[in-house]
Amino acid sequence: MQSTPSNLTKLRWSLPWLARYPFARARALFEMNAFEKKHVIITVANHFEPGWSTNGFLDKKTQVRRLKDYRERFKAEAGTVLDSDGTPFRHTNFYPIEQYDRDLLEIMSEMQAEGLGEVEIHMHHEGDDPDTPENVERTLVTYRDILAERHQLLSQMDGTGQPMYAFVHGNLALANSCGGRFCGVDNEMQILQDTGCYADMTLPSAPDQSQVPMINQIYECGNPLDEAVPHRSGTRVAVNGNEPVLPLIFTGPLVFNWTRRIAGLPFPRIDDSALAANQPMDAARFRRWRSANITVDGRPEWVFIKLYCHGFFDYDQSATIGEDARRFFGDLIEDAERSSRYKIHFASAREAFNMVLAAIDGKSGDPNHYRDHRLQSIMKKGLTVEAARAL
Repeated sequence: MQSTPSNLTKLRWSLPWLARYPFARARALFEMNAFEKKHVIITVANHFEPGWSTNGFLDKKTQVRRLKDYRERFKAEAGTVLDSDGTPFRHTNFYPIEQYDRDLLEIMSEMQAEGLGEVEIHMHHEGDDPDTPENVERTLVTYRDILAERHQLLSQMDGTGQPMYAFVHGNLALANSCGGRFCGVDNEMQILQDTGCYADMTLPSAPDQSQVPMINQIYECGNPLDEAVPHRSGTRVAVNGNEPVLPLIFTGPLVFNWTRRIAGLPFPRIDDSALAANQPMDAARFRRWRSANITVDGRPEWVFIKLYCHGFFDYDQSATIGEDARRFFGDLIEDAERSSRYKIHFASAREAFNMVLAAIDGKSGDPNHYRDHRLQSIMKKGLTVEAARAL
């Protein structure tokens, strides 16, 4: 059993990104004033594990029931909120492929067809021993193709070629970034590229050991993909017309919340952009996310806010799909319409990536026009869910 790291250990892990934090904040605050009106693009990466519970892995019958209940609650509450384009609020559901179950994926495919969230890939490295490159590649390719062919999920660049996917690393240890724990595969990023990963949405992970110095950016890996933690440095994507090196590292806001007081003194806590019950959602929190100012260099009016959640943490569900989520995101839409200072766009991982590509290509104006810029949903190409089941 892994021991819980001490606060001193967490501080040591955090020093590389903490050293960069003042400079990242200064850049963000300077660039925020470049345009008066902003387009705020919100993506929710849901670590989607219907088998998870505090008492161990759940049986198939219970998972199916939980998933169906989740679906109905989402439709009744959070799914009723529409963005500035009329697009419903939804998550991107990163399913743990090592737990693949055909019946569960059929339900998730139906949910995607209903507009309740596109499906992408989440993966844990099972067992106590380090994983191997061969197993990682085999697992990704096998289930990538099953999701695409059997369930009509995932996407294709320009509508052709191998299926492509966004990725979230189980236990956060992307490219062996936890000192060998929870992964063991140094060249994992190269495998992700080879198997069609277009973006990783694992970060931020602070104060975990896996948090790299690069924060509050969308960027290309700066080190060779076949070595461990190649995303520890990188190049921010920019309006330049160049084809980016994939997978892009798509970070969510990592900022400090200074509102907490202990003995009357400010005592900051990390806001890691999680939708969770212990981080109440209000207008001040939205302003913190915006202030991270995650943009494509040269397109400062498009601000990307990638949030994350664990959809089957029961104690968080009001904040993820329930009343609190409906209230919070509904209030954002109302404020945007009332103030005219910004527009809100709810985007899947694929749509947000397309908007980034459009910005790189020099596109401007309303990002809503670029949801399908290049990366095309396989499901949208034509086969119904019922036809897919026959494969």
